[in-house]
Amino acid sequence: MKIQMSRAHFALAAMIVLCTFTTLGQKASKPMSPKKLDALEQTALTAMKAKAAELKVTGVAVASFAPGEKVESWTSQMAVVGRMTDPGASNGKGNNMLGIAYDKSAEMARTLVNSGTTKGEPMVAEFYWQGGAIEKVKGGWLIVAFSGATGEQDFAVSQAGLAAMKAGL
Repeated sequence: MKIQMSRAHFALAAMIVLCTFTTLGQKASKPMSPKKLDALEQTALTAMKAKAAELKVTGVAVASFAPGEKVESWTSQMAVVGRMTDPGASNGKGNNMLGIAYDKSAEMARTLVNSGTTKGEPMVAEFYWQGGAIEKVKGGWLIVAFSGATGEQDFAVSQAGLAAMKAGL
């Protein structure tokens, strides 16, 4: 019995040492500074404005960063690119494009896929509008959305913002 216990204790000690050295060899993921986040989101908004101008569309751009493996918090910035609302929308009531851009962002935060691509029924307050882009990066998630044009155009603008954010990491 003593021999088995000694072997068990030795195996346990070896595992602890191995885990300790493995952990020491890895760099701890340091959170991004608020100044870097601000610059990253501004870079995305600038790229989105440029892409919207190229496509001759207007609307609202939102760029967000959510730290961690799952979205539990984020920082975000938005920019009105020509107009925030579309009072002449075909629905007769008008559209608040800022609300739509954040709806796209909220959908992506929950599903972790580009907006408008989720299968199944949307939750209350989700409309599955196409046009937002999300990507997992080291340290968190980049979530970018544009609203104001067609879903395809919104997605092209969002992809420009996502590419700019990735390049800035």
